[in-house]
Amino acid sequence: MNINKEEIHIVWFKRDLRLQDNEAIQNALKANKRVLFLYVFENSLIEDPHYDKRHWNFIKESLVNLNADLKKYNTKILCVQTEVVSAFNQLFDSYFINTVFSHQETGLLTTYNRDKEFTRYCRNNSINWVENNNNGILRGLLNREDWFEKWDDYMYDSLITNQFNSKNFISIEEITKLEKYFHIVNLETPKHKYFQKGGTKTAWRYANTFFQKRHEKYMYNISKPSLARESCSRLSPYIAWGNVSIRQIFQEALKHKTEANKRHLGAFISRLRWQAHFIQKFEMEHTMENASINKGYQKLKKSISVKYQKAWEEGKTGFPLIDACMRCLQETGYLNFRMRAMLVSFFTHILWQPWQASSQHLSKLFLDFEPGIHFPQLQMNAGETGINILRIYNPVKNSLEHDEDGSFIKKWVPELAHLSIPFLHEPYLMTPLDEQFNNLELGIDYPKPIVDIKIARKKASDTLWNMKKNANVKKESLRILKKHTLSNRNSLLKNN
Repeated sequence: MNINKEEIHIVWFKRDLRLQDNEAIQNALKANKRVLFLYVFENSLIEDPHYDKRHWNFIKESLVNLNADLKKYNTKILCVQTEVVSAFNQLFDSYFINTVFSHQETGLLTTYNRDKEFTRYCRNNSINWVENNNNGILRGLLNREDWFEKWDDYMYDSLITNQFNSKNFISIEEITKLEKYFHIVNLETPKHKYFQKGGTKTAWRYANTFFQKRHEKYMYNISKPSLARESCSRLSPYIAWGNVSIRQIFQEALKHKTEANKRHLGAFISRLRWQAHFIQKFEMEHTMENASINKGYQKLKKSISVKYQKAWEEGKTGFPLIDACMRCLQETGYLNFRMRAMLVSFFTHILWQPWQASSQHLSKLFLDFEPGIHFPQLQMNAGETGINILRIYNPVKNSLEHDEDGSFIKKWVPELAHLSIPFLHEPYLMTPLDEQFNNLELGIDYPKPIVDIKIARKKASDTLWNMKKNANVKKESLRILKKHTLSNRNSLLKNN
């Protein structure tokens, strides 16, 4: 150890961009050494095809929010663009790094390999890397024997309240001097009409309006593409990037739950638990990023159609609700759960494309991209788990039931906005005379359906139901159930 270098601790922010209920910060402050906050915009993640500028802008907004709060303690987050090991190599020139505090990340193969490399680096450089539990997700589990009970205990435990003092931190002046040795990231972001803005302050604005009023129609509107934008919490990006913890939101929901609203907030709390359930599943089955969790389905072969995939990605399939959903997602980064499931079902069942081919396009668009949710949900909606009910969503039926007045379609597929309701939902029903009367030519102004949905649906249904009878699929289904079945499903309903 070089005695001329100060010994410091580092809090390495990842998907925990908040100051409160953050165990990494709590542990660092207990250690009686000055602390440096660090965020690394990793080139390997920036280049990873699952990510998009919308994600990095949300993170930048979150960091600006954090720095505004930290300024009163004369510190800020060192925000650099490089790889993590490179960042620490550079920091070693100025400080002796004793301990790094962060959370356990259930992420992509890219971050998994990064963590293995960083583990070796810490071992070789005598650094103690302390990783804390993240939102109740447990590492190294072999089964789910009492997982929900442990998760509940974590959620009901006291929130972590961090107290700050400027003497605890590397000062702004010192960080400014450090910055000349790094590629420093400009945290300014462009204004956008539709994207939710990152940051803890914004997260709590959404939370407060939801718990005070917007939740009142939660269960009524949860499946409706337009109304869900108002009645759902809209907290998913703030949870995904850690602007708030699940525990903070869980306890806030409990505080607001009454006999009058228990149906709505009870359902919301259940979804927080199921969110954790899927992330835990991904933590225990990391191969889900690229392969079906049920190995029996890995033999399912589908023909790649560039034409179909391009039409789906561009929102030009000839099915108005599908196209409206995709265009909305491109512009806003948000879509309610049913419509997301329908997009995946349409791609994998109706267009008969492999779910893997949809993964990166959707992850780029979802502002709330969370790997632990993304891959299990993709496979569930593609019907390739062997344990979930096979659902092949009918876009016309969903359109008629959940966008009755066509307001969502009219907004996002404006070329159809002048049509009467029947033709708005199914423009392909128009005769040549109808097209002339409505001044819309199918195939020119709006695409004709790219597939015969009845034939495609039957093919998918027959194939997938037959596969459920396959010996390998059955064997894998039993393995999955044994590993992931919850020993006490009633815990899902606790206090609901």
